[in-house]
Amino acid sequence: MANESRPAERNIGTVAMRWHGHSLELLDQRLLPTEEHWITSEGASGVAQCIRDMVVRGAPAIGISAAYGVALAARHAGGGDWKAEIRQAIRELAESRPTAVNLFWALQRMEKVFHECHSLDEAVKRLAAEAQSIHEEDLEANVAMADHALQFMNPEKPISVLTHCNTGALATGGYGTALGVIRRLHEKKLLRRVYADETRPWLQGSRLTAWELSRDGIPVTLNADGAAAAILASGKVKWIVVGADRITANGDVANKIGTYSLAVLARHHKVGFMVVAPSSTVDMSLASGRDIPIEERDGTEVHEIRGIPLAPPGVQVFNPVFDVTPASLIDAIVTEKGVIHNPNITGMRALFG
Repeated sequence: MANESRPAERNIGTVAMRWHGHSLELLDQRLLPTEEHWITSEGASGVAQCIRDMVVRGAPAIGISAAYGVALAARHAGGGDWKAEIRQAIRELAESRPTAVNLFWALQRMEKVFHECHSLDEAVKRLAAEAQSIHEEDLEANVAMADHALQFMNPEKPISVLTHCNTGALATGGYGTALGVIRRLHEKKLLRRVYADETRPWLQGSRLTAWELSRDGIPVTLNADGAAAAILASGKVKWIVVGADRITANGDVANKIGTYSLAVLARHHKVGFMVVAPSSTVDMSLASGRDIPIEERDGTEVHEIRGIPLAPPGVQVFNPVFDVTPASLIDAIVTEKGVIHNPNITGMRALFG
């Protein structure tokens, strides 16, 4: 990836993807922390399948992977109707996940470049370059967001924070969104401890966040989701810092299921609640969180863990992937463009138009 030297003084974390020009390798996050296995995709269909199956997850990482998928579609397109092949690849990638707006943002950006290409050779070169730019820009945005967040928090001494799901290098192009803020606190010696919700039912907090932070030497304590209230009541936590999969025009935020309840708890316990996400996560075409399509997944994810039954056979399951946190419960939304304090439609329009 180009220009890696710019954030080199910081630990960008464990990478989740490796681009080789002719193929894309994705770290299979379903197998972490017990096994580090890479899946190689040489075409858009393979990348789309990896997104559907949650080999790769996290809104920014999904968008970057999809961009590389389009680049692969161009590279492996036939000499005949190559434009139709690339269009089909874009459609297939767009159908892989419904909620993370970064996916559609990245595909729209790739499609714009595609429409400007007059030959397959041009498309191969330009689409690969655009995908790499999307990847690099995400990494730079993560570092910028971390700096904005620390300026807003302005901690005078080391603080403890609580986070939900995984928003680190594994979920982005590197460094992280909410975990990027946590990394920056650690680099500045302003972090006492991270409390990481386990994040049922996929356990991204225990399998991924605890693994990623432990690997990078950042002090982390893993807790059951239901223990968050007790931790906040103890007074140990100053901020809850989370990511986002979509942010609407009024500042409502869709994020991993369980985020909304954390925001309610934060308000009761007078703990700061911060959302950290790149501007590609903002969808100004949606008026409020009521307009966000919420993905529901197979009940098997709640019934069992890696084939081990946890519930009676046949019991009905409600398994939404995301919930919506109203803007009124959010103290700050941080993007690479800046910070919106007490977000509302006026503040969102001022920053995003």
